Amino acid sequence: MTTRIYFGSNQLGEVAAVSLQDALNELDLGTLEDYRRTDKGVMGQTLLIRSSRGEYILKGNPLYAGQLQEEKFFVEQLAKHTSIPVPDPYLLHEDTHLLGWSYAIMPRLPGNHLYDPAFQASLSQQDQEEIASMFAHTLAELHRWKVPDAGEYDPVAQQIVSFAGDYLDWLYGTIRHWLHDAEQYSVITDEDVQWVDEQFKNAEPAFRSRAVPCFVMGDFKVENILIQHLDDRSSGWQISGLFDFTTAYFGDGTADLTKISTRYVREGQPELAAQFLRCYRDLVCAADEEKCQHFRTRLSMHLLYQRILWWGEAKATGQVTWAADLPFAKWAQQSINSIVALLD
Repeated sequence: MTTRIYFGSNQLGEVAAVSLQDALNELDLGTLEDYRRTDKGVMGQTLLIRSSRGEYILKGNPLYAGQLQEEKFFVEQLAKHTSIPVPDPYLLHEDTHLLGWSYAIMPRLPGNHLYDPAFQASLSQQDQEEIASMFAHTLAELHRWKVPDAGEYDPVAQQIVSFAGDYLDWLYGTIRHWLHDAEQYSVITDEDVQWVDEQFKNAEPAFRSRAVPCFVMGDFKVENILIQHLDDRSSGWQISGLFDFTTAYFGDGTADLTKISTRYVREGQPELAAQFLRCYRDLVCAADEEKCQHFRTRLSMHLLYQRILWWGEAKATGQVTWAADLPFAKWAQQSINSIVALLD
């Protein structure tokens, strides 16, 4: 399901040109001219293909049953609900006899990734600020897709299925799960657990407010975004491609702010994180003071979730960059405060 987190992957392995031609033939996509692995493909699941009909991305060897069906649903629905470019049509071939696994082929979208050093170096400060605001506007548009109940798409039932309990039960339960998982790789004290429980209690009123569940991409980050500058002065910087909806679900859209804001701060650009966060807040909260206060609290909780994930991963893989004896609660609070303070 979309809300599970996968640290492993089903990579494609070696794929013969003749097999790729067969795959193209099945979908009437022309004659194969060239192919290669994508630079930062989704867990090794993607190939860039050039044929006589154009350039495409092949995604295959699903991480779990229904992954591609799920992504097809989100691509098609986002094409209806938003004006944001997504890889549509998302052509799905479920039979496994050609490549050994099911696959999808979608159009390659134009534009640049913000992580590209050469592209990054070409940007002025004004460009960077406009891009940060553009990210905020993009999320605000994504989050206008509302649904009655928080949940996730079930590819077997072919419908959105509500979470067991309510959204807060799911969110807090998920955070607790990963906090306990981190105990395998690090010291999580009773004081750390108590601190997390206090954050839950303090945040509950904000999550019990009148917010309506919306689409949440779950992985809104520069690796999954393509951007380009349009010559039209009224348009400027635009999203030219948004992709990878494996972790999408329906809940609190504030969750989508965590990865971009954290990246900006990590790369020494807190002013861009502030631009991004404030622009989004102003778009969704307007002059509603109570809603703005709830926004701040919900953002803190989603940042806590991401900090728990990173703490566990860093401890497990030797990527710790902070003092080894720093308690989790203190480390997490400092990290969360450094981002939430940018709203002031």
